[in-house]
Amino acid sequence: MTRTAEAMPQGLAALDVTKPSLTGLTRAGLAESLRAIGTPDREIRMRVSQLWHWIYFHGVREFDAMLNVSKVMRAKLAEHFTLTRPDVVEEQVSSDGTRKWLIRMPPVDKLDKGAEVECVYIPESDRGTLCVSSQVGCTLNCTFCHTGTQKLVRNLTTQEIVSQLIVARERLGDFSGLSRPDDGGLIPSGEGVRAVSNIVFMGMGEPLYNFENVRDAVEILSDGDGLSLSKRRITVSTSGVVPEIGRLGEEAGAALAISLHAVRDDLRDKLVPLNKKYPIKELLQACRDYPGASNARRITFEYVMLKGVNDTPSEARELVRLLKGIPAKINLIPFNPWPGAPYECSDWETIEKFSDIVFNAGYASPVRTPRGRDILAACGQLKSETEKLRARARLAAEMD
Repeated sequence: MTRTAEAMPQGLAALDVTKPSLTGLTRAGLAESLRAIGTPDREIRMRVSQLWHWIYFHGVREFDAMLNVSKVMRAKLAEHFTLTRPDVVEEQVSSDGTRKWLIRMPPVDKLDKGAEVECVYIPESDRGTLCVSSQVGCTLNCTFCHTGTQKLVRNLTTQEIVSQLIVARERLGDFSGLSRPDDGGLIPSGEGVRAVSNIVFMGMGEPLYNFENVRDAVEILSDGDGLSLSKRRITVSTSGVVPEIGRLGEEAGAALAISLHAVRDDLRDKLVPLNKKYPIKELLQACRDYPGASNARRITFEYVMLKGVNDTPSEARELVRLLKGIPAKINLIPFNPWPGAPYECSDWETIEKFSDIVFNAGYASPVRTPRGRDILAACGQLKSETEKLRARARLAAEMD
């Protein structure tokens, strides 16, 4: 059963947008902010460490909660900055425990209403995965992806990417002093267990078209003194922006996932139009050259199963041939339908045959269990509620 939870109180109308938020800033960004209010250089490093601890380890909302910071400094911080994070406009909870949040980012000025994106939390017995967005909308127009039908509005900033995890940890009681929501035991729990243990950049947008902000976000997410997620548990998925793949490994060190979905250029050109610019051969060479790739750090290849399109045994064998020499695992994704989708999901027997061919060739080939389909939170289904409402309004106007 799908249920919609009460959204957090909205504070945007009263927000003083002349005060920037410190939540989501890098260490360099915090240092720059402190210098801007006259903090002596000799104090900068200490103050940055204090702010970092309170913002990212404790998740505080008010400067007065920073007990090891002097009252004078706390007052000065409050005079010039906030700790504002995005508002949760809507929360939906799937029958399988998946949670989808429609998040509105704080406005950048008095005319800005704030960008909206969706992120998804997927609880499992041994982990909790947060699927974050890197852009508002997308430019890639992948024909099997609902998100791809929404035009690109803009890139998300580093702050806005990191804030998705901060919102999730707050909603899930994942910061110290907070209680876990009543979910029937689906959220991982126990001493030292984080509700969110994994991050995947598989939400709205193409992460490598927002490279610098994604790279800086990975650094914040993985910093051991704050949010403290292992880089091995942070996965960036790309549809194949070849020139940025090597940079991702060198500068971010995140795990790599490739949204592949076809083994022939003519078909991939239709499914993933970016393939016309960076064809399969170039993409796979970038994977072979990916810094840090090994059997211990395999590259994930995502392959959506489309009935009668890309699911034959011969295509499974060609997939195995293409990936020879690449430390890889293949995630087979049953197609998740959305209103007006031009495809159907492959039959289960077909998926199993495809998986067996890949597995027998020596590759892990798990079939991803669809999660959150009833709230349009599954892979390829994300599309901001604002865009949906606008589309409905346009349709209604055309019918009048």
